Amino acid sequence: QLVESGGGLVQAGGSLRLSCVASGRTFSNYVMGWFRQAPGKAREFVGAINRSGSSTYFADSVKGRFTISRDNAKNAVYLQMNSLKLEDTATYYCAADRTTGGLTYYSRNGATYDYWGQGTQVTVSS
Repeated sequence: QLVESGGGLVQAGGSLRLSCVASGRTFSNYVMGWFRQAPGKAREFVGAINRSGSSTYFADSVKGRFTISRDNAKNAVYLQMNSLKLEDTATYYCAADRTTGGLTYYSRNGATYDYWGQGTQVTVSS
């Protein structure tokens, strides 16, 4: 089970940190991804982090503004969002990939992931 938190309302240019906590004892075996979906739009890849936390991969739309980190001792992954824009408004989801073993091109594909959280809403206002 994955549970996201940390969403909310923030002004453009501001920051938010999302958290995703996983249940179970095999969290360190999962590649973790973040996705988002705005109303009326398709789900979009945001970024992913490998099992050890040593490598990350981001969509061009958030590169340089967002970072991902993880704490395997706490079964948690974090999405730090800086310099938020209106177009970042969406429901954000974390997801766990138990199969791939590392970051690949397919880490940006939602079908790669086995488990999903319920989502947390991020709204950026002007």
